Amino acid sequence: MAPPLKLAFLGSEAVPFIKSGGLADVVGALPKYLSARGHDVIVVLPKYTSIDAGRWAIEPFLSPLGVWMGDTEEWCAVFTTTFAGVRFFFIESSKYFERKGIYHDPDMEDYRDNARRFGFFTRAALQLFHDIGFAPDIVHAHDWQTALAPAYLKIWHWDDAVLGGAASVLTIHNIGHQGKYQASDYDYLGLQRDNFTPAKFEDFGGINMLKGGIVYADLVTTVSPTYAVETRTDIGGAGLAPVLNDKGGNYWGILNGVDGDEWNPATDALIPVRFDAKSIEGKAACKAALQERMALEVDPGIPLIGVIGRFVAQKGLDLLAASIERILKTMRVQFAILGTGDKGLEWYFGPMPGRYPGRVGSYIGYNEKLAHWIEAGGDFFLMPSRYEPCGLNQIYSLKYGTLPIVRATGGLNDTVRQYDEATGNGTGFNFFEPTAQAVYDTVGWAVSTYYDRPRHMAMMIAAAMAEDFSWERSTAVYEAAYAQAIANKKRLG
Repeated sequence: MAPPLKLAFLGSEAVPFIKSGGLADVVGALPKYLSARGHDVIVVLPKYTSIDAGRWAIEPFLSPLGVWMGDTEEWCAVFTTTFAGVRFFFIESSKYFERKGIYHDPDMEDYRDNARRFGFFTRAALQLFHDIGFAPDIVHAHDWQTALAPAYLKIWHWDDAVLGGAASVLTIHNIGHQGKYQASDYDYLGLQRDNFTPAKFEDFGGINMLKGGIVYADLVTTVSPTYAVETRTDIGGAGLAPVLNDKGGNYWGILNGVDGDEWNPATDALIPVRFDAKSIEGKAACKAALQERMALEVDPGIPLIGVIGRFVAQKGLDLLAASIERILKTMRVQFAILGTGDKGLEWYFGPMPGRYPGRVGSYIGYNEKLAHWIEAGGDFFLMPSRYEPCGLNQIYSLKYGTLPIVRATGGLNDTVRQYDEATGNGTGFNFFEPTAQAVYDTVGWAVSTYYDRPRHMAMMIAAAMAEDFSWERSTAVYEAAYAQAIANKKRLG
């Protein structure tokens, strides 16, 4: 067990308060497991208007809090609550967070002041630590939204009595999102003009917040070992491979974990019937309930494929759109689809139950309970991602005995073991090319296994449910990462 540390997490979202993607799962879960191992952990989030303060007993803590941005002093208030043994703080600013969306408007357009919004949030969080006397050993920033924290620590707080000893860790959850904004916001961020260079924050005339954060961080991590390799390449690095390669051994791939309090078929309060590997019959009841809920033919003998995800190019659901009707015409199979995003894909998948009654169910939007039902009731779970830093749904699927069908990229490659048709070993079905044909062929392979090799299905389900992708395992690796960050800070300053 590592010695106790004081850890400060900065994130733009965290379950259970606010979520748009997997970032929220990590920022919500990892602090809880670190706290359970004896560390003193606090988490700071923006106080968006969509957060239900009453539900989570979020109360006023400090007001006003002054924050210097460039040559301007901004003012905000701080709220707090405790959840799962972890203290959460929320930065309230009507100027920046009193709006409907987190990052973008209802038309999915980025807010034009995002650089200012999240630069302000990051400085406010550091100012909060200073004002309450919380001297962290580690400031752990997440993605571009808080990537300025390592720079602020080194530029403005290097000799600060409270923050001067803090080492910084920056976790990249998705390198496709880098915080690229107009150069006119740079002076407001207060990063000093000599840092606006191609080696740090400047990127084709604009600001790249993630790039500068990588340069300044004492240690950088990402959310799976394979993604760490992929992002070091010209194709996978989205322009940042050179700065990541410059980090050398200070760039780690640490696989995300699963929060067993939220995703466990033996204790899941959201699913119709609880089950585990020793009492798997409950899964059949969940399948029947899902078929009924999604207006599918209630038949235990038809393989059911679940799909949950954002309708964006990264997730490859356009590849499913290009292959699903051929699948339905040539295979006896059902689909339960839950997602939202690209309007063209919403308009395509939304009406499908009318075209294929009893065979396709779709829900456009997001529904947490239905997501649990799909994980518990499906026979297979399809993730045709073009890239996937870690992915969590395939790990949930393994836990629930729902065999993943995935493109072998990023964390999908690290978590799903390829089915061996000769032996029955494996935990899912992997394909490699991001094409509609590959989706069709691999779904066909899974469906044929369901019908023709039921013994192998049972073997894989048992193996999948026995896998350990818990946060307990990942937390120990983060402790080692923190130790290296602290050593780097002491050595390099």
